[in-house]
Amino acid sequence: MKSFMVFFILFIQLFAENKDFDMYKKETKKEGNTLLIIGGIHGDEPGGYFAPAFLEKYYKIKSGNLWIIPNINGHSIMANSRGIYDDMNRKFSLIDKNDPDYKVVTRIKDIILDKKVDLVLNLHDGHGFYRNKYENAIFNPNAWGQATIIDQEKINGLEKFGNLDEIASQVTSALNNDNLFKDYHSFGVKNTETKFKDEQQQLSLTFFAVTHNKPAFAIETSKNITDLTHKVIYQLKSIEEFMNIMHIEFERDFDMNNYDDIQKKIFDFGTVKINDNIAFDLSDIKKTTRFVPLKQDKNDFKFEHTLGTVKFKDNVYELYIGNINVSNFYPQVFELAKTKEKIKIEVDGKVIETTFAKQVDIKNEFKILKSNFRVNIIGFSKSGLDSEDGVLIKEEDILDNYSVDNSKTKYRAEFYKDGKFYGMIVLNFSKDKN
Repeated sequence: MKSFMVFFILFIQLFAENKDFDMYKKETKKEGNTLLIIGGIHGDEPGGYFAPAFLEKYYKIKSGNLWIIPNINGHSIMANSRGIYDDMNRKFSLIDKNDPDYKVVTRIKDIILDKKVDLVLNLHDGHGFYRNKYENAIFNPNAWGQATIIDQEKINGLEKFGNLDEIASQVTSALNNDNLFKDYHSFGVKNTETKFKDEQQQLSLTFFAVTHNKPAFAIETSKNITDLTHKVIYQLKSIEEFMNIMHIEFERDFDMNNYDDIQKKIFDFGTVKINDNIAFDLSDIKKTTRFVPLKQDKNDFKFEHTLGTVKFKDNVYELYIGNINVSNFYPQVFELAKTKEKIKIEVDGKVIETTFAKQVDIKNEFKILKSNFRVNIIGFSKSGLDSEDGVLIKEEDILDNYSVDNSKTKYRAEFYKDGKFYGMIVLNFSKDKN
């Protein structure tokens, strides 16, 4: 069995190639510094990739520039693994061209070395809680969590942000003087003294950067903090302090200390649009969705969330936001067709028009008006009907176990003609009946 596993790993590494990452540039017309933020180099460290995804969605940059890469190690993020092709953060000194991470590592090196980049942050979750002196197995100098990591005290001869220890100390001081969720969540500065003391760190992304005169830091929140929202908030506060140091002005329309609001935003997974004729809200979607009308292959999934991705396995489409498997779609294969025709629906006594891949909000009742399509409302049944249009329907007329969401308010209306699937509309019975 051991020899088989070795062969299997070698086979995967020989023929696989990691998913390419996304980069989002929040740039302004005002001259200023550029901060490069890299998340997800270790796929089992969700604080390190949900924070940059949050940053991309909810922050506005007013001066200076912010480059955000939330998902550098896409396959490992889906697998919730440190690195399914071994540790990506040990491949920045030398990497074989046949390595599945080769294209990703080569591309990120080029971005780091871009003359416009002034400072690099690599985001992580580390074990334990870093302390200067040994306290116990969790709080000690060998821990990595709750620390700003530097490879050396400074970059000699570099005036602009070359004082690494001074900057890291300023960031940690700001964090510790802010609202910590627990007193023991305090941050420290960990200098790995990489060149002289840590051969493994000599292979890392940050050491590659500093040896090319690019100031680089790692932010490590603790894996021992199990609340994702806590870790994201600590990451964001760290990033904000770096932006302050770099004179990058930003705006956000939320209170950083409002835990409930930030948690709600983190778990707002947005929608996925499939083949431009189906759309699902992923924030409250059921774990399993069956008989989804799809093509035999080459189905196009477009996620609103920057960490959204899909994996096809054993005839099931597994949908992920980061390392969270939000739903599994079991396909029912159809030939797809397109139309510009709009659908008319009488909603609570008022006729509206809509297109496919939309949601229609309903308070009490609806009727899909007659058209050239055969209509199938999943969970509704009435004898003698071949097409379920022209019928006034209330929420109680639909079996709630056919809802697409856990709150049991959303249902599928599917449209067919000549045996082909044209599209779907989500019927949402709003809880607000006022």
